[in-house]
Amino acid sequence: MADTLERTKKDFTSDQEPRWCPGCGDYAILAAVQSFMPELGVAPENTVFVSGIGCSGRFTYYMDTYGFHGIHGRAPALATGVATANPDLAVWVVTGDGDALSIGGNHLIHALRRNVNLKILMFNNQIYGLTKGQYSPTSEVGKVTKSTPFGSVDRPFDPVALALGAAATFVARTIDNDRKHLTEVLRQAAEHPGAAFVEIYQNCNVFNDGAFDLLRDKTEGPHNQIRLVHGEPIVFDGGTRCVRLAANGRLEIADVADTDPAQIITHDVHGPPSLAFTLANLSQGPTEPTCIGVFREVQRTTYGEAVHDQIARARERSGDGDLEALLTGGDTWTV
Repeated sequence: MADTLERTKKDFTSDQEPRWCPGCGDYAILAAVQSFMPELGVAPENTVFVSGIGCSGRFTYYMDTYGFHGIHGRAPALATGVATANPDLAVWVVTGDGDALSIGGNHLIHALRRNVNLKILMFNNQIYGLTKGQYSPTSEVGKVTKSTPFGSVDRPFDPVALALGAAATFVARTIDNDRKHLTEVLRQAAEHPGAAFVEIYQNCNVFNDGAFDLLRDKTEGPHNQIRLVHGEPIVFDGGTRCVRLAANGRLEIADVADTDPAQIITHDVHGPPSLAFTLANLSQGPTEPTCIGVFREVQRTTYGEAVHDQIARARERSGDGDLEALLTGGDTWTV
């Protein structure tokens, strides 16, 4: 439902003081979201933020919209109910790598495969921050934490690859301290009809400081961020390196000077999922050149549209129905 009033960041900012550790990347994400929400033309009273457990769970308290702080991992399930029951609402899910990919993994993949009209922001700091530094589903192999004193032996999830595997219709990755890129990705996610999944690399300066320095650092970042732009050749590092097609259909990073221009991959967010999936697996983690931006965006009927269409067709056949007849019809018995 369009908002006819002129809104500002203040209209989406609650009276609650944000409480995260000083220097936490969550502050930057919150500021970016509050600032760009007025651009969407959706009133605060028609906006809902749903969160789970973790540092990201506090987000709902700082947005002056409707909000729901759910239990661990259940934010996508709760948000599915809200978005399906009232399609006029703009529904956002805020979650973390532990909340979304551990106990909430099942809810996340089903919300994506169903294409529920949700915007899911997953803050990935590769650690459990709220519970004081245990390893998470995205922590790298060998990660030494309080729960893995000899190093983690788990292979981590790649959230983008996971979302693509679940057939999400919009999948993107961005970084907490790049306000311009973060806002642009959020804007594209907001405009997408259906499930939009956005992984945000978020620094936890207490329990996992520096995990994304290769990409976040102002000196190193420009050399290692592979920025994906639809319709443009995938080049980075000041135009000196590229992603090219190699033997057997593989993608590899190479120097532009040593590459035939015809081999350089042109990004296509509407293309086959194989391209997006290969780009997601181009790096084995944020310690080497890594793709950021929108990996894939395609159109598909949303879950809410399908449900409401089914209800409308059922009513055409049988009218509004008779609850009493339904309850007493068929096989019944008296106890």
